[in-house]
Amino acid sequence: MKKVYFLQTCDTCRRILKEVNTAGFERQEIKANNITVAQLEEMYALSNSYEALFNKRAKLYSAMDLKNQNLSETDYKQYLLDEYTFLKRPVFMVDDEIFIGNSKKVIEALKTKISSL
Repeated sequence: MKKVYFLQTCDTCRRILKEVNTAGFERQEIKANNITVAQLEEMYALSNSYEALFNKRAKLYSAMDLKNQNLSETDYKQYLLDEYTFLKRPVFMVDDEIFIGNSKKVIEALKTKISSL
């Protein structure tokens, strides 16, 4: 399986999608096509954490004052399903591995994985 979840209006996502060879990837724009419970559970199966998938830099995170709340994995899951901006993006799923976010380390590991296919 090769899939990427991204936000079209995100400059960082657009840059990474140009930088990474996404030939053969199923692409899902998360604002137009919200992630489903099944898709989120599939991501969870690879990451073992809803918190790892959660974007704590989202404006809504500050606006809702979530940093001062004690959130459980169930809370993170629900927020991810309720609001697309809470997904740390982009999320690449390649075979049985998941690459979450846009850090240089994650993107380099992703490129290495793709080049080895």
